[in-house]
Amino acid sequence: MSVMTTLARAEAVAAGRARPLATVRHRWLSERPLVIVPLTTAGEVGAPLGALVGTDRDQPGLLVVPQPRDRDLRSAFLAELADAVLPYVTVYEDAVELEPGKETDPETGKKVAVERELCAEAPQLIVPNAAGIDYVRLLGRATRFRRTAEENPDEPYPAPSRVPLLGRWLTHFGERARVPGSALLVAMTDLLTRHWATGQSGLEDQHLGALLGWIDPPPGLTGLEAATRAQVARDERGLLVSPPAGPATDPVFDNKALAPAMARYDAARTRGADPSAAVAEIAALLESQARPAWDDVWRGVDLLRELPPGGHVEERWKRDRWSFTGHRDRVRAGEPPQPRRDDAIAAAQKLAGRETAQARLDAGEALDDPLVMAGRRLAGEALAGEVTAVEMAYSAAKVPRPRPLVTLATDDLPHLDEGGRLYRALPDGRVQEAEFTGWVDQRALTVRLLNGMGRGKEPDAGTVPAVGDAVCWTLFEHTARGGPDLPDADSTPWTHGGPPSAAPVAGPPDPVTGEDLL
Repeated sequence: MSVMTTLARAEAVAAGRARPLATVRHRWLSERPLVIVPLTTAGEVGAPLGALVGTDRDQPGLLVVPQPRDRDLRSAFLAELADAVLPYVTVYEDAVELEPGKETDPETGKKVAVERELCAEAPQLIVPNAAGIDYVRLLGRATRFRRTAEENPDEPYPAPSRVPLLGRWLTHFGERARVPGSALLVAMTDLLTRHWATGQSGLEDQHLGALLGWIDPPPGLTGLEAATRAQVARDERGLLVSPPAGPATDPVFDNKALAPAMARYDAARTRGADPSAAVAEIAALLESQARPAWDDVWRGVDLLRELPPGGHVEERWKRDRWSFTGHRDRVRAGEPPQPRRDDAIAAAQKLAGRETAQARLDAGEALDDPLVMAGRRLAGEALAGEVTAVEMAYSAAKVPRPRPLVTLATDDLPHLDEGGRLYRALPDGRVQEAEFTGWVDQRALTVRLLNGMGRGKEPDAGTVPAVGDAVCWTLFEHTARGGPDLPDADSTPWTHGGPPSAAPVAGPPDPVTGEDLL
């Protein structure tokens, strides 16, 4: 936790209301997101109990598993979930735009210009909390390998073809959610805690109702009072007024309401009677547990839409669109589902990609948001001040190039050594690099501009700050550098999943001696 976040949490406790951590929205928010509020059975990992699914905040679709121990009912739930999710996902597959790019010609080995399809938009799935993302990933792992009758006519329990397809998409969304800054699958608690700091712990922030109590408390209540009411308030039956949809349900609800209703359902099926009344009762109970979280998710969407989007949000969303387009192409090409475990090369590529995405995200958020940049300045990773002097100088090369010396008055204390590099964004979007030459006194320093001034002997207009200009320099680069190239899977040693250099030759077993007997 940064110093700024700690300070904001302390101020939230003192003020009785959440404090902002950002002045802009740092995540993409779709105009038509698909909200999923899953419920799972306590005591059995991955056993679905029900879900609210849909894009209409007033008319969610309710999916119910009246008896989670019945695998036929669980399979029917997965098929219904596929019917709710896949039409929403596939509607974005055909609207494309052409993006210029380059590919290697297999015959000449040279780069040639090509145009590639990029989906014009991509789906966005929103769940209440981080545990919901884990559950979506679990559903994907449990369904993408299901066998269908088309694949194996002898399969005793075939799944509809849409179920493994759902698993492949959920797995892709779950993997993409691990990429910093991605917005294909997001948790509302993560979105809100990125933009507001509350006076409670991070674990308590995973309760969406309590989190919203701090951010937007009802009239007459403080954030602490609203959060406490959301966490512990119960009705006359002893049930929570604001169930967290964790996605596990409240134990009191399980014991007092759900278990008796399921017992009546089981009794009706045992007698051979119509269990529709029991199913309707269970459906009403599950909706009562999921609907508060459903409403809270849409309430969070409204709060986030009040913030203007950051400048780098569109760029990160475009990477999500490329990811969605690539998985669409793999599905259409008939490639097999994602493996259970990544090989060494794939795992290293994913790790390198996530590290690069994290560096891009940290830099982009700081450049988009002065409040985030203030935290980087406080940490000694950036500085801001006023230009007090500009001295024109030139390099000692055969063709002299402008290398102006800029003196900056600042109250910041950056972690700079002589010769250290600094970066700032120019108005045209380019990044200018400078070299730290030393401190003039305790409140002023000098830097030498190194590039971004054009090709002429005189710097282009606007590329050198003038006296009196307020400028901000960062010690971190604005664009992340890629990592080293990784070898092909066939070129890795057998210890890392590649082929062995030589097949081992099996010799005769060792002879049995007296020491082998106890």
